[in-house]
Amino acid sequence: MNMNVPDPLDELDDAQAAAAFRRLVRHLRHRHDAANIDLMGLSGFCRNCLAEWIVDAGAPLDKQAARSLIHGMHPDEWKAKYHVEATPEQLARMAESLKRNA
Repeated sequence: MNMNVPDPLDELDDAQAAAAFRRLVRHLRHRHDAANIDLMGLSGFCRNCLAEWIVDAGAPLDKQAARSLIHGMHPDEWKAKYHVEATPEQLARMAESLKRNA
């Protein structure tokens, strides 16, 4: 993306952007079958990334609290219920995907 060209995304109303973000988070809370490793492999981000982005945006939360917000439960509880170990193939896909992140 050319940094000298305005991004229309910046013109999106904050309330609309916030509503879309909340919908995304609720969707991810519902879709536990979408593993973080698979999200990373396809898109270069996951639930934990969203939590970090919230903190980076200035939310008065620590990493653990931000992850709890995104997961809808304490991260340890989420991990115990839904986490599966990544396969070598998933890890390789994630590594390739992360190379494309800006």
